[in-house]
Amino acid sequence: MCPLRLPLLAALLGLALSQYDYGYDYQPAEVRPPTPRCADECECPTHFTSAMYCNNRELKAVPFVPTGIKYVYLQDNHLTEIKAGVFDNVTDLRWLILDNNALTNDKIEKGSIDKLTKLEKLHINNNKLTEVVVPKSSAMEEIKMMSNEITKFPAGLLSGMDNLTAVHLSKNQLTTEGITGAFKGLKSLMLLDVSENKLKKLPAGLPSSLMMLYADHNEIESIAVSYLQKLPTLQYLRMSHNKLQDSGVPAGVFNVSALIELDLSYNKLGAIPEVGENLEHLYLQVNEISKFDVSSFCKVVSPVSYSKIRDLRLDGNNLTPQSMPMEAAQCLPLATEVVI
Repeated sequence: MCPLRLPLLAALLGLALSQYDYGYDYQPAEVRPPTPRCADECECPTHFTSAMYCNNRELKAVPFVPTGIKYVYLQDNHLTEIKAGVFDNVTDLRWLILDNNALTNDKIEKGSIDKLTKLEKLHINNNKLTEVVVPKSSAMEEIKMMSNEITKFPAGLLSGMDNLTAVHLSKNQLTTEGITGAFKGLKSLMLLDVSENKLKKLPAGLPSSLMMLYADHNEIESIAVSYLQKLPTLQYLRMSHNKLQDSGVPAGVFNVSALIELDLSYNKLGAIPEVGENLEHLYLQVNEISKFDVSSFCKVVSPVSYSKIRDLRLDGNNLTPQSMPMEAAQCLPLATEVVI
């Protein structure tokens, strides 16, 4: 055979052999963790074996959670207690959902959820808690404890939770003093909901990362002059159904550039407060306002200087459409809805 043809023959032979499957497997077999065993009272879907669904099963106690489970859903039951040890096999649990039960602090045994140091989401809405229950988890992202009977949130309880972005505490019995310093030092907190509590002032010591603060349905009478200056990224502030009066709203307190939505409806304001030109949504319905002052929105009215207000609610005040001065249209050229 001519030596010059050897490379070509070898290539053709290799191509021919590659068309056949001889069953050789040169890759090591994938080692898969065993499928978690499911509690008898619950369901672990085959397409989501790391989740254990125990919701709406009339349970009175938390079933033992086997190794391998990452997500536990226990909402809509009759749980009154959490015994120590039920989560010992899943200290790396990520989600724990306990909404709509009858849990009380004295029946949550020490050592039950304390060991869940990898928890990301904890939901205990609509129970009977009087104190906050939170494990020391640096992975925590979201805490929901709405509709309980919590009166205070001790300072330092959330220390080290650098990934925490949202805390929902509406419909509790929290006071201003009871949450002082509770959220100080958090680096990633973006949303805090303390609506429907007993606050007389907005929470102090909030992190500069906050973007949304909901404090509707409280007893707030005033706001500190530099309060919003300490929250440079705050975009949404809701303070409807409080006791705000003009004397408790310092001049220019809401005139900050980051604010996009401001809800001051159902208060006792007699004048439209001064707001920033970047504000887009302002809700002032059901107050005691009797004058439409353009300077609250625009210090100077010109083609290049105007308010970005798009929605303005003033119904339920002492105003009529005739109350709006002629220059209001120039000041509010982007407004698509003005209700008086």
